[in-house]
Amino acid sequence: MHDSVNKLDVLLEKIGRALDRLAPESVPFPDFQNYLAFRWERSGESGRLAPVSHPHLFDLDQLVGIDDIRDEVIRNTTQFVRGLPANNVLLWGERGCGKSSLVKGLLGPFAAQGLRVIELKRWDIMSLPQITTVLREAPFRFILFCDDLSFDEGEGDFRALKTLLDGDIEERPANVLIYATSNRRHLLPERVRDTRGDDEIHPEEAVGEKLALSDRFGLTLGFYSLDQDEYLAVVRHYASQRNLDVTDEVLRDKALKWAMSTARRSGRSARQFIDDLEGRLGLLRGKRTRKPRHESRRDMEPLK
Repeated sequence: MHDSVNKLDVLLEKIGRALDRLAPESVPFPDFQNYLAFRWERSGESGRLAPVSHPHLFDLDQLVGIDDIRDEVIRNTTQFVRGLPANNVLLWGERGCGKSSLVKGLLGPFAAQGLRVIELKRWDIMSLPQITTVLREAPFRFILFCDDLSFDEGEGDFRALKTLLDGDIEERPANVLIYATSNRRHLLPERVRDTRGDDEIHPEEAVGEKLALSDRFGLTLGFYSLDQDEYLAVVRHYASQRNLDVTDEVLRDKALKWAMSTARRSGRSARQFIDDLEGRLGLLRGKRTRKPRHESRRDMEPLK
């Protein structure tokens, strides 16, 4: 009898340890007071909001050539942080035109008013119910930032996003909005057969399914490739801010050559060109200071 009791105790202890391993670990409530940005870190079926110690506080004044779009996003965000009705935002269009920087830059003017930004990857969308449960009662305003968002054929994650955007049987938190960026206007691939109806008895339903997700963003703003004058205006803006010692003629010539070599005119391309130019000028200033014996006129020529 004694042996049976001991065996039972051992068995119960093993069961208890197994249950402890299966039980989810206690996750501390996010420190929204001292951190401005977070990212969702999944762990099995659960996850946590991990603080970002050094968020990229982009300066909105650095965004040149998209004044109308920037002003619209700022207006919408101002309404949101003041507790007024505001819309989810989809920023779509050309690469490198400032979509992501515009969202990240909102922390600068709005963090002191209670705005926090949470970065989500596309595969985190299925965790949205857990995330919004954490955020619902917090005395802050949250932008869920989905960068470079798009879906392929057959993926069901976009339906979870549609549900959150419109709300299901549970009311959507009033202190949460989604700001997404994408190279695709409707977030899903669109094919010729969708309009021809090759595979669908009712092709309009296939098209409607693809439009339904982007339609749930109340504010949809498109970014387009810069024309030459706009591109040069961005280049000159960056050059002026960094006090680069180069004539406008040289700046213009080299900026256009850079755009031709990269096959794009965008804010990102302009910034990359200025980074390259500033670095080259810095090297030349170093050479002039040290006056190395091997310096030649050919070394100086590219940046005269």
